[in-house]
Amino acid sequence: MRILSWNVNGLRAIHKKGFLEWLEQEKPDILCIQETKLQESQIPDDIRNIKDLHIYFNSAERKGYSGVALFSKLKPRTISNGFGIKKYDTEGRTIVADFGKFVILNIYFPNGKQSNARLNYKMAFYDVFLDYTDKLRKKDKILIVCGDVNTAHKEIDLARPKENKKASGFLPQERAWIDKFLSHGYIDTFRMFNMQGGNYSWWDYKSRARLRNIGWRIDYFFVSDNARNCVKDAFIMTNVPGSDHCPVGIDFKFKC
Repeated sequence: MRILSWNVNGLRAIHKKGFLEWLEQEKPDILCIQETKLQESQIPDDIRNIKDLHIYFNSAERKGYSGVALFSKLKPRTISNGFGIKKYDTEGRTIVADFGKFVILNIYFPNGKQSNARLNYKMAFYDVFLDYTDKLRKKDKILIVCGDVNTAHKEIDLARPKENKKASGFLPQERAWIDKFLSHGYIDTFRMFNMQGGNYSWWDYKSRARLRNIGWRIDYFFVSDNARNCVKDAFIMTNVPGSDHCPVGIDFKFKC
């Protein structure tokens, strides 16, 4: 199976930039997208009614903000939106799809750059998410976590680490949380196959940073360690335009 994740920075915007053509070309088994920035009543009809795909949305209460969606050839057994805690669920950042043997968590983690209050919200969201996944792990299922984590883990994961040591997205406490998450039994799939620098998934629009590859790797696929041998490849699709992020993905074999 090929599973892709993409922060599209507005589904209606990328719809006008060839999103459906790209989806038809790639034909992923499962696609998770973040930052849809729409309410369900605003979903274009040709996206809502894509043939042979099961489609689910979780929108923020605030219009034009946040939001996630999942497109799948397989029908999930259950779909859950959020963690069951209103404070962290109203921004439409989570879809949890249980397919039986495996569970996919499509997450748009908060950005902490706006203020100290938002940074605190981000760190609290991280902890609530980890508590949620710890409970899921007790059910002995394979967990696949994907989305925009809004933090670069190591210096290798951004072009200018020294200049960004005091910027949210590369703060010590944010990076330490990823260390903590991995210590709970998860694997950064991209680093299973590629330990080179210069591999990024987000570039600043205003400075046209993508042309110079001055970027950050903040979009991830993590899998629980009971699925290590199931991951056959992990990659970043840097040649896909349309957003300030590019898609990331894994090839996954469930009989492993």
